[in-house]
Amino acid sequence: MGAAADEAPAGGGPAGPKGTVTQRAIERIRAMIAEGSLEPGRRLPTERELAASLGISRSSMREAIRALTVLGVLEARHGSGIYVTGLRAADLLETFGVVADLSQGERLVELLEVRRVLESTATALAAARITPEHLAEVEEHLAAMDATDDPDRILAHDLAFHRAIAVAAGNETMAAILEGLSTRTFRARVWRGYQEEGAIARTRREHAAIHRALAARDPEAARAAAAAHVSEVEQWLRGRLGR
Repeated sequence: MGAAADEAPAGGGPAGPKGTVTQRAIERIRAMIAEGSLEPGRRLPTERELAASLGISRSSMREAIRALTVLGVLEARHGSGIYVTGLRAADLLETFGVVADLSQGERLVELLEVRRVLESTATALAAARITPEHLAEVEEHLAAMDATDDPDRILAHDLAFHRAIAVAAGNETMAAILEGLSTRTFRARVWRGYQEEGAIARTRREHAAIHRALAARDPEAARAAAAAHVSEVEQWLRGRLGR
């Protein structure tokens, strides 16, 4: 019976409250990491050992490991085994960018709402924490945006401008989320249409206002400038969707 009995859902009907066996295996591995028995960078016991210790089949354990690998929690090293990753926010939130890239219509508006909240917060933090080196990087991308009318170059420096600000905020998790909300594909879909309607000059003014607030080390002015910047795009998109 062993593994076969373990594979059966609780109560003989639909899956029990903890879900499938694979889901329970995922939860157990995550708990081991959270408890510190499996630390970042550490090699996992073998698939056979884990399956035996949890009392499940090797196939269920294999599925659990595969799922956690996709999520960036585990990584397979050829010829060496399965390891816990460094658990960096950028790795764990990588799939968030896929959501942004594939979203349509109303979901795009929702993503812009989230970005407005986080971007304004990150920019306020950056105003308080930005170093001369980070400020110089922001200025470099601002100047590059002003020096060209090429949409591709504007987009590239726009992404880099906001990325530099997020890094200057000093919060890796927030920067990773914003990176997911600001993939090149997502931004190109939204910004191209926005800029085609004569908004390039306004966009430049908004970026300049953000930079002035950063240079003045004024968190509240930075927050307001960033919120206004994203809000303009958000309102434009709402208009196109008839909201």
